[in-house]
Parts: sequence; C-alpha cells; structure tokens
Amino acid sequence: MKFEHIPVLAKETIENLNINPDGIYLDLTLGKGGHSKMILERLSDKGRLIAIDQDKEAIEAAKENLRDFSNVTFVNSNFENFEKALEDLGLDLIDGALMDIGVSSYQIDNADRGFSYMKDGPLDMRMNQDNELTAEVIVNEYSQDELERIFFEYGEERFARAIARNIVNLRDEERIDTTFKLREIVAKSIKSQDAHPEKRVFQALRIEVNRELEVLENTIERVVDHLKKDGRIAIITFHSLEDRIVKNKFKDLARDCICPPEFPVCVCDHRAKIKIITRKPVTASKAELRDNSRSKPAKLRVGQRI
Repeated sequence: MKFEHIPVLAKETIENLNINPDGIYLDLTLGKGGHSKMILERLSDKGRLIAIDQDKEAIEAAKENLRDFSNVTFVNSNFENFEKALEDLGLDLIDGALMDIGVSSYQIDNADRGFSYMKDGPLDMRMNQDNELTAEVIVNEYSQDELERIFFEYGEERFARAIARNIVNLRDEERIDTTFKLREIVAKSIKSQDAHPEKRVFQALRIEVNRELEVLENTIERVVDHLKKDGRIAIITFHSLEDRIVKNKFKDLARDCICPPEFPVCVCDHRAKIKIITRKPVTASKAELRDNSRSKPAKLRVGQRI
C-alpha cells in the first residue's frame, strides 16, 4: 500500500521533546509513523513507544515503516482512549507525548476517503472507517440550522447561512453524495475571491465527522496528568481553531489560579501543572516550506510537566 506522508516540523518537534533514551513515549497520532520513527531512533532497548491511530490503514502502513523496531506497540483507537492503552500495557506515567493534529497526506490524496475538494469521491471524511457518521449523512440529514452552525463555528465561514440554505434546497432534488457535488453547491452559494472557497466547508464537515475539537480539548490535560516530572507534550496544529484550543489550554495549565478576574481572592485551588516551553508557536523554516508546502499552516506548541 502506497502511503506517502512527510512529517511536519519533525526536527523541531523531536528536539523539543528532549528524548530520554530509556523513556516511555506516546505518539497519539501515528499516521505513517514519521515522527514515531525519529523518536524510536533515539530510544535505547529500554525505551518504549506506544503509537496510536484510529485509521486502520495508517496503522498497517506504519507497521511496515517501523518494521525494524521491536520496542513499539501499535494501538488502533482514537487518541482520546490513550489511558486504556496505557492501562492495558500496565503503564501509568510517561516521559513525553506527541500530537500531530491534522489529516495525513495519504488521507487527503486518496479520493475514496472524501477529504479533498480537489478530487471527486464519496462524501466520507471518516478517520475511523468503523464510525457510522459520514459527511454525506451530515450534508443530507442535518437541519439547515445545524449545518449553518457547523460551517460558521468549525469553518469560520461568513456565508454559512447561504451555503446551508442551498444545500437543504438542492438535496431534496438529488442526494449530495460526492465531493464535487458539494463543491459545486458551495461555489454557487458564495461570492469569494478565494481560489478554493469550499475549503472552509470541507474543514467544518471533517471536524464534525471526527469530533476533532472536542477530542483535542478533552485530551490535553489528561495527557499532562500522565507525564513524569519534566516530561513534555508537543502538539502540532494546522488551523486557528485547533491552535486556539492548545494555546488556551496550555495557558490554563501553566497558571496557579484560573478564577475569573473579577474575583478578589482565589477560590479555585488550581495549581500549575506545566511550564510553557514555546512562548510563541514554532513554525516551518524556509527550507521546509520549500520542500513541503503543506507545512505552511503548521504550529508547534510544547509544555513541560512541573
């Protein structure tokens, strides 16, 4: 199976994880295993990597890519279930964790997966193909209000209402079941100078199908709770909604008090769990941008357990 994917911000991510050769590491978004391979190359025989991905095809591709390493355990699951994976392996504390939040190049380039508005294929967008909810179900069965909310909140689309209205009107005539059918509706619904005005709608649908923001927000602190002292968590994001979640979560985890500013005294008893290593997010170098244009929106943030 051909599965091409160039890991983004690879050098910067691995350097910031500050790898302990004998440590236990968690790759929560395995993909083909590009970042995982770099971690494994820095681990001794005593070190260990737990690699998680909800995409079965990604797991199989990564197994082939990492076939030379014996100290890696593969887990086919959504990363929100990482605690069960640790428990099943008799583990609790880890030395570091990596999250690369985004769609892999393989998923985008494979028309059958339905992620790309550049290729005609079924409106699927599931990272886990065992899940029932697809983009086709959302587009054809969600109410107009629900569609508008998704496009506005997850796609930051200012023409969300017009797009939702046209989808509802047209789906009564013919089921919207391919990426190109949806792309055509979006193009006719908005006035935009963007080369690809449908990109925000596709992003919004993908987020809804895979519960991406919800899972991300609910997982970060739980991962931090499993870090050993001085252990690090590195998170790569690809759009502003994800980055905002990581930035704000890190900010809260780095503060001793999270009471509202109008409170005269602290009543929350919250204590900082991390210190922020990257005051500003790390972005791709000119060399990486030249070699891999998909790295342009990537931002890396790193926190260290205290």
